[in-house]
Amino acid sequence: MKTKLCLLLLCVAIAIPAWSVENAAPMVEVQSPHFTILTNSSEKQGRHVADQLERMRSVFHTLFPNATVDPNSPIIVLALKDKKSFESLLPGDRQGKGQLTLAGYFMQSPEKNYILLRLDAEGEHPFDTVYHEYTHLQFRKAAEWMPLWMNEGEAEFFQNTTLENKEVLLGQPSVNDILYLRQQKLIPLQTLLTVDASSPYYHEENKGSIFYSESWALTHYLMVTDKIEHTQRVLDYLALMSQHVDSVTAAQKAFGDLTVLQHKLQDYVSHGDYKMFRVMADTRVDENTFTAKPLTGPQTNAVRADVLAYGDREEDAKTLATSVLHDDPSNTQAFETMGYLAFRGGNHQEAGDWYEKAVQGNSQSYIAHYYFAVINIDSYDPKTSAQVEASLRAAIKLNPQFAPSYEELAVFYVQRRRNEQEAHMLSVQAVQLDPANVSFRINAANVLASQGNYDAAVQVLEAAEKIATTPNSVASLREQAAQMQEFAKRKQENEQLQASAKSENAPVETTLAGANGVVRTQQADVTVDGSQVQQDTKTHKLLIGKVAVNNLTKHPDETPSGPTQIASGIIHGVQCSSPATLDLNLQGTKATLALYSGNYFRIEYSALNFTPEGEIHPCKDLEGMKAKIAYAASSDKTVAGQVVSIELSK
Repeated sequence: MKTKLCLLLLCVAIAIPAWSVENAAPMVEVQSPHFTILTNSSEKQGRHVADQLERMRSVFHTLFPNATVDPNSPIIVLALKDKKSFESLLPGDRQGKGQLTLAGYFMQSPEKNYILLRLDAEGEHPFDTVYHEYTHLQFRKAAEWMPLWMNEGEAEFFQNTTLENKEVLLGQPSVNDILYLRQQKLIPLQTLLTVDASSPYYHEENKGSIFYSESWALTHYLMVTDKIEHTQRVLDYLALMSQHVDSVTAAQKAFGDLTVLQHKLQDYVSHGDYKMFRVMADTRVDENTFTAKPLTGPQTNAVRADVLAYGDREEDAKTLATSVLHDDPSNTQAFETMGYLAFRGGNHQEAGDWYEKAVQGNSQSYIAHYYFAVINIDSYDPKTSAQVEASLRAAIKLNPQFAPSYEELAVFYVQRRRNEQEAHMLSVQAVQLDPANVSFRINAANVLASQGNYDAAVQVLEAAEKIATTPNSVASLREQAAQMQEFAKRKQENEQLQASAKSENAPVETTLAGANGVVRTQQADVTVDGSQVQQDTKTHKLLIGKVAVNNLTKHPDETPSGPTQIASGIIHGVQCSSPATLDLNLQGTKATLALYSGNYFRIEYSALNFTPEGEIHPCKDLEGMKAKIAYAASSDKTVAGQVVSIELSK
């Protein structure tokens, strides 16, 4: 986020009036190779913003040639002509008295990236806000562990960039920041290093200004001295932070005594011996590749409604989107926004209806296709299943860089035991597109496990530990890996016993124990190599001639088919057996249902009114829980059906 400083007087943001639906001035859309600019100013101004962003993208590509400079989701920039139109779209927590006066704001989500810019903001560099917000976008994958002072300090460092025809000037000193810091007492480094998004230093005008200025000064000092002294203290610090070392400890290890660093920073600010970097790079862009078109009033308001939705202003977004649909009943952007609001509110049925309208309206939004599929993926109705598959393929075609579409299609195939090799490749593609996403790696492991390839699944989980961001995540990954190693061991033992039963007549005995240690029983009457198979009901062993072996076929191995049914109640009698079979009873108010899954990795788990601590482990976490379970019919008439999804609640 970018703040404009008032040098001697603190600026206090004026509270925004209560929201009302209004006929906003239609916008102009400018499309460049890597950005979409929407502006309520002029087409010329929109093209200028696009030019600056394309050139800044070129700078990052030059500085970090091996990095991915383009996000997997589109970058949509709203270049707003004045303070009123800018502040009307800010999130609710960025409005009201005492808030920092902003010139730009970055809104990130997995589906899209919105950058809000004020075109009338004053400053030393006319496009400093553009560069500032774009820098945040470049460091998006490190935002989870990068401390706030460094994230904002880097953005402040790159915002003062001058783009010339064949060279770029980076890290130019900010006169405003220098003058402001010289008249203020610096924040103690112990405090600066630990500021987070909930801190007054990040929100309040009377504290935020010094935070941003000092973050810039410390970042500038460290980067310049690293260059002069041929050190890499900044890189060392970031490496420690990425390993989840706390910010103060990491700073002490990378920068040394913080008291000494505080004095050096104060001297740096006071003496004004600032340097900058000069990079040879031709960043000129051919504006003939840009296209522009005017938007109608409803199209403009549909965009504004979507921005409000992603800014957590649900009621305002819904009011505006409803107004759009009154004026333009077929507006697919408004359908999508209403679907997003319903989905986030937990009303999946309503969300599905809205996204279905967007898809049927020939929406070219990959998000509409993606969410339609996510909401309906548990349906085994043939028509709906075909629509889900088609929508996921459409989402991939519309945005080949959006990793979640690949993951969901992999889940779709695994649930139905179809296209198993393609499911594996799709899960790998999701990981390659977003390697920092641990959940994608877990899904890739589950796909392998569903195919019985436990060793490879364990390797994927072990690799995921290296990028896990919390100790709880690491512990969860290790627990899942241990479970899969146990499954692999039991599978190997079963194969050896079955082979022995066919080739030998020596007495071998083993009991049938599930993954949770529960002994399982089953009636059987089949013949293997001419030997009658019976069950000893006293010892719970299966006897094949003189050989006792584990029985792994309690239920038929079949793909769920037909429509799903929904039942609610309390889960009891949870039993797991190798390799990944789950049996449970769902006790409702009128009846108790016996349900099973031949592979509990295929079950879709969710939580309605609480956040689980780590991954859900069906063998130990489901017992006694309230749940809504979707299940499909089974040819095994001893049970009510096969579990498709489980929604847990407190």
